[in-house]
Amino acid sequence: MSNYTKWVACWGNATSITDQTATTYTKNLTLRYPIRTCFDGSKLRFHFSNVTGTEPVTIRAFVANLKSGNQIEEASSKPITFDGKPAFTIAPGAERVSDEISFEVTAGNFIAVSMYLEGYTQLNAGTLITGCLSKGYYSYGNFAKDSELPLALTRSTNWFYFLNTVDVLTEEKNHAIICYGDSITAQDWPDELAVRAFDEGYRNVSIIRRAVSGTRILRQYDCITYACYGLKGETRFPIEVNTAGADAIILQHGINDIIHPVGTDVNVFRPWSDMPTAKDMEDAFTNFYIKPAKARGMKVWVGTLLPIYGWRTYEPMREDLKNEFNDWLRGIATGSSPLVDGCIDFDKAVRDQDDPRRFGEGFDSGDHLHPSLSAYRAMAYAVPTDLLI
Repeated sequence: MSNYTKWVACWGNATSITDQTATTYTKNLTLRYPIRTCFDGSKLRFHFSNVTGTEPVTIRAFVANLKSGNQIEEASSKPITFDGKPAFTIAPGAERVSDEISFEVTAGNFIAVSMYLEGYTQLNAGTLITGCLSKGYYSYGNFAKDSELPLALTRSTNWFYFLNTVDVLTEEKNHAIICYGDSITAQDWPDELAVRAFDEGYRNVSIIRRAVSGTRILRQYDCITYACYGLKGETRFPIEVNTAGADAIILQHGINDIIHPVGTDVNVFRPWSDMPTAKDMEDAFTNFYIKPAKARGMKVWVGTLLPIYGWRTYEPMREDLKNEFNDWLRGIATGSSPLVDGCIDFDKAVRDQDDPRRFGEGFDSGDHLHPSLSAYRAMAYAVPTDLLI
C-alpha cells in the first residue's frame, strides 16, 4: 500500500553479554522466536546484534507467519537476506540490518523468526527476558524452514540470541515507545503494557524493551561471574535508543547501583567504592539518558524505583538513597521548567500504603526486589494514556 511509508520498530530487546558458563558455544542449532506484530505493514527488516560477542557469528534466518506454538505456515516462509545472500556473518562488536523483505503483516498477528546456527557459534550476545509475549524455542538440528519443531529435540527458552529488533514498514501515524531499564523491565511489565495498549484500542504504538538484568547506570563488571549484568548506562544507551520510529522513552533504572555494593570482604567484585551518591545518579541520569534522548527529539518519562525492604542487601542507608533519588525523579517532572515530560510513579503503584518500604499485598514476587505478575500489571496500568496515543 502506498500509505506504508515509515519504518517503525514493532519488537525489540537489548543485546547484552550472556551468562558465561562452561557451555558458551553451540553447533547445529535452530532458534525460533514468535513475535506479535502491532501494526499493519508491507515490509519487514531485521536487526541482528553481536555487539557483545568476541567472535564472528554466521546465521541463516527465515521469517514466516506463525500458526500456533512453534508451528509456522511453511508456505509463507521467506529467507532473511543481507545483500541478497541468505547466510550472513556478524563481526564481533557489530550489528547488522537485513535487506527489506516484502511481507504483509496484520496488527495482532504473530510471525516467527527462525535462525539456524550451523557451525560452532559463540552464544555471547543475547538477553534474558520474560513476559506473556516473550518465549522462544531451540532445537538441535536444522529445522529453521520446517513447519514444526520436533518435540523430542525442542525446548522453550527465554534467552533471545542475536535477534535485536524487527521493523515494519507501516503508516506515518505509528510510533514506538522504548522501555529502558534493568531486570524489572526485562521481566513482565513491558509485555503487560503492550497487551494493555492493544486491548484498549491503541493500534498505533509499539512497546520496545531495552533492558538487561543486573545492569547499572554508573558501573559494569569486568569478570565472568557478573558479565551478564551487561554494559553500563553510558555505553548501552546510545546503542539501544537508536530505534526506528521511537518518539518516547520510559527510563526505570538505578536500583542495582544502590543494592550491589557490599564491600570486598563480602564480595571482591562489589566494593563499597561503587556505591553512588544521589547526586552521582542524578548527574548520570541527566547526562547519559535525558539529554541524549531530548537531543533526538524524544519525549522522556522517568519511572521511580520500587520497594526493596527485605532484599538480602537491604539497609536503611540504601532505602534513604533510593527515596532521595525517587524524590528527584518526581521533582524533575514538575515546576515551571521540567527536565522531563513526566514521571510515572511505579513505586507508589506497587508499595504498601501503610509501610512504603515494602511491596503491597500480593505485589512481591517473594525476593522483596522483583514484583509479582499482578504488580507488573499495576506498573503497566500506571503508564499514562497520553503516552500511548
